Amino acid sequence: MPRLRFHTGRLAAAAMLLVLSFVPSFAQKTAKPPLHGRKWMAITGKPLAATSGALIFQRGGNAVDAACAMIATTSTMWDTLSWGGETQALVYDPRTRKVVGINALGVAPTGATAEFYRSKSMKHPPAYGPLAAVTPGTPGGLLVMLAEYGRLSLAEVLAPAIELADGYPIDAETANVIEREKARIKQWPDSKRVMLPHLGESREAPYAGEIFRQPELAATLRKLVEAEQKALAAGKSRREAIMAAYDRFYRGDVGAAFVDGLAANGGLVTREDLANWSVKIEEPLMTTYKGIEVYKLTTWVQGPVMLQALNILEPFDLKGMGYNSARYLHTVYQAMNLAFADRDFYYGDPAFPPVEPVRGLLSKEYARERAKLIRPDRNDPDIRPGDPYPFQSGTNPYREALERWHTVDVPGAAARGSDGDRSFYSGTTTVETADAEGWVVSVTPSGAWVPAVIAGNTGIGVSQRAQSFVLDAAENPFNVIEPGKRPRATLTPTIALRDGVPFLAFGVQGGDSQDQNLLQFFLNVVEFGMTVQEACEAANINSFQLRESFGEHESRPGRMLVAESTSPWIRKELRSMGYDLTFAPITSGPINAIMLDRKHGTIWGGSSNHGEDYGIGW
Repeated sequence: MPRLRFHTGRLAAAAMLLVLSFVPSFAQKTAKPPLHGRKWMAITGKPLAATSGALIFQRGGNAVDAACAMIATTSTMWDTLSWGGETQALVYDPRTRKVVGINALGVAPTGATAEFYRSKSMKHPPAYGPLAAVTPGTPGGLLVMLAEYGRLSLAEVLAPAIELADGYPIDAETANVIEREKARIKQWPDSKRVMLPHLGESREAPYAGEIFRQPELAATLRKLVEAEQKALAAGKSRREAIMAAYDRFYRGDVGAAFVDGLAANGGLVTREDLANWSVKIEEPLMTTYKGIEVYKLTTWVQGPVMLQALNILEPFDLKGMGYNSARYLHTVYQAMNLAFADRDFYYGDPAFPPVEPVRGLLSKEYARERAKLIRPDRNDPDIRPGDPYPFQSGTNPYREALERWHTVDVPGAAARGSDGDRSFYSGTTTVETADAEGWVVSVTPSGAWVPAVIAGNTGIGVSQRAQSFVLDAAENPFNVIEPGKRPRATLTPTIALRDGVPFLAFGVQGGDSQDQNLLQFFLNVVEFGMTVQEACEAANINSFQLRESFGEHESRPGRMLVAESTSPWIRKELRSMGYDLTFAPITSGPINAIMLDRKHGTIWGGSSNHGEDYGIGW
């Protein structure tokens, strides 16, 4: 069993005091109260969007219906995503007692090759604009989830989003992002027309509280409902009618208008790209942590890094180290770095060769070998990917590239300022729902955030997810861009089962920080006995040592984000271990979570005090 041995005496005594005093002191200081419900719970990135979930529950929908409505409304409200983005979900189906994965991530379009981007002197696909686009996944993901696992009609589920598209009072956060990004927005005529209603004035974006109208998006959503209603009138089943809307988007006039609008801005997506794309219903990955089953989507997102980190941390006495002690933070940071180094080299779309070594990556034996690399007294600034192949009886075909791989050689490894840190953990939204029937849903929809290209007269913003690909196989042989391939995204919903039944559903926005914050949330609940609200608000750390999934894929070894409330002696201890500290008043990220209280037959909800995320229950 790995153990850390250093700085005993006074530090150990202080850690013990922290452990003994933690629960009662923290329990009195949450900024938000926990949510409680008996019949259902709906939590997401905007209060209006959570209300849409409540409306669907009140109409007799289940947790999947409510989740689909919330995806639709957050996409309509530009809650760091739009309709042309991507949707990733885990669904617990009480009929089968299984967790299923929904893969609705778009793919690289025709012509999107490494050679194409290199011909434009790019080291990675761009962060913004038409050449950052993959095919839209959110419409398909929503429709397939609804058709397979919901019970209401598309017309009922899209009604709140259509009403919002007709006009809603825009929130200050979104309105101010539009104003900050207006220079980029003006590059694309349809984006400028939709997003900047006050062109030529000192403020060109909408004002907070102003009615923000998107008539073209409303018309697009009504076309989808129209396709469903026509199919029902023709005698089609509920499922067939919803899939008629799917066909109209991906193979009909809506998709054609999307392609033409994007092409007018220089995009590569073709009608064939849309027609050939499909949603995948998958078996998720799982590991156990002290008997709790934790489920994640597979390597087309970063979710397995949390499973790997849990495997590494399981043998350590984390509770004995003391909550957020220097020793604890150092151990968690090192485990995350080990897991993320593997992500940066081995994760990619499993539908394309080479085959990711998933069995080796998630083996407990491999985790024990990786844990041996943790230095008890100092950060290792050059943690590298391991070799999981021997742990699945194989030989690594990329040994040469692996030996050349270094963290410290990544451009931009020198520490940047707070603006870089902020971009590191911003973006996306989450949707968490549960009901008394046993349905539980965790979704991390994203993409097409402001500033996005809007595709012609569809009102649909276009994804920027192609930037998560690499162009050089030496960087990651599993994630090199090619047409039809999904980029390795950061989006990572989570469901945990205890004793074979749902225990937790949780997610967070924030790019590469997502599984870092979710790992610590989970440990807060399981190791330190916090409620979901306490665990959502509790101070976390973030490592910047991994290779970012955005922009130029930079790495900043040793940089650690910590809370401003971190005590001087812990700061001193961390710096002595080689950490470059940066601070923020709130470091948890906007975590949203649901806990199923089996003892009392109730549902708990929690939402961080980071932003505008919150929920409602009944």
